[in-house]
Amino acid sequence: MRLVLTSDTHLPKRARDLPAPLWVAIDTADVVVHAGDWVDEAALDSLEARSARLIACYGNNDGPALRARLPEIAYADLDGLRLAVVHETGQSTGRTERCAARFPDVDLLVFGHSHIPWDTTAASGLRLLNPGSPTDRRRQPFATYQTAVIDGGKLTEVTLHELPPRG
Repeated sequence: MRLVLTSDTHLPKRARDLPAPLWVAIDTADVVVHAGDWVDEAALDSLEARSARLIACYGNNDGPALRARLPEIAYADLDGLRLAVVHETGQSTGRTERCAARFPDVDLLVFGHSHIPWDTTAASGLRLLNPGSPTDRRRQPFATYQTAVIDGGKLTEVTLHELPPRG
């Protein structure tokens, strides 16, 4: 099962559209995970239309219309892998163990908010991934997203993709 992980798209404020390489990945993925801060409902509509399956939550910059359509925390079972998606996880200090305590029955937690890529594993086995942002790199050298594979209920092949600067 091929996954695309993204967050903090902030459309159309930070970009008019998602970068082409991300759309290509979305079009071929089995599951797309978005960890909030869509900003505009049209972005959700587009991802719903082009994703084979979309698992998503809302973020702190998402208004009432998006919050009416999306949960604060999305949960799914993907081929035996227990997934949760949430926008905010608090400060980076202590995040891994704090999230392991908050999500004891989850194998993979995808989160956003910071626009900073993150990949750690808690002592409990919980994997935490933040794909960064494909449209607003902030202080990061590149805008980013992640891909991963689930094989036999296990997460494999997690890759951080750096996007070329917008022209």
